[in-house]
Amino acid sequence: MLSPATSPAVTVPEFALYGEATRGQDAEAVHIELIEARSRKYDWHIGTHTHAGLFQVLFLLKGDVRANIDGDLWECAGPVALTIHPALPHGFDFSTEAHGYVLTVDQNMLFAAAGHEGDLFSSLFVQPLAIGLAGAPELAARIEALLQNLTLEAAWPRYGHTLMLEWLARSTLLLLVRVQAERHIADTSGRGDFELFTRFRVEVERHYKEQWQVGQYAAILRVAPTRLNRLCLKLAGKSAFEITQDRLMLEACRKLTYVPAGVASIAYELGFQDPAYFSRLFKKLMGVTPKEFRRQA
Repeated sequence: MLSPATSPAVTVPEFALYGEATRGQDAEAVHIELIEARSRKYDWHIGTHTHAGLFQVLFLLKGDVRANIDGDLWECAGPVALTIHPALPHGFDFSTEAHGYVLTVDQNMLFAAAGHEGDLFSSLFVQPLAIGLAGAPELAARIEALLQNLTLEAAWPRYGHTLMLEWLARSTLLLLVRVQAERHIADTSGRGDFELFTRFRVEVERHYKEQWQVGQYAAILRVAPTRLNRLCLKLAGKSAFEITQDRLMLEACRKLTYVPAGVASIAYELGFQDPAYFSRLFKKLMGVTPKEFRRQA
């Protein structure tokens, strides 16, 4: 995908958005536009430039792009996301059928969140990335839906407009972080193992209320229970049984927080025949009884 290219000798122009020299005082922290909306005006060629203080992600959903990023040439076909740090000179040549979005985010908004969230977003921009989306169709569909919602919100400001833009932008970037993280796990652990683990999580989602045993999951996945356990320990740091219990307790916590039903009723709904056993297990795993958890929540 990458090949060396000679960096341009001329001074690299700096834009707010390509072709716009300045950014208004009331400019929003998030900007979204269709790739074709701007590139078509320039005959599908976006010259080399930078954006001071603005991070960009180019989501190419269809078509091809030849990108010059900091002197390296990237040739990519959609669906793919390209991440670009403000300091990096970059330019693009798109195929005429190119379709997608350019998401631009102000650095102050991106890193306003302290701690782990800021670190998550930083991982996208430490170096430029080309994140393929074809291998994660479900996440790609969710990302495209968020980009469509961003476009609608940007076009029709309503109450809470600024917050909505920022939440949608963060959600989009977080899903992109997830795509990158899952690709890394698959690359380091072996794609076959990662796909098996993903199938296990899907089956847990389907059957956790039936309180399936590990052997039942192993049977439907056509693997030995010992292999399934080793795989879960390798990728999640927990046994297959612990993963099923975690999902059960997550649902219990949600119901205790949001559903105005008695503890016994919730226990039966989660597949427990004995509400007292549910309460003992909940306290063992969560550190408090269901009633205490509900009061705290």
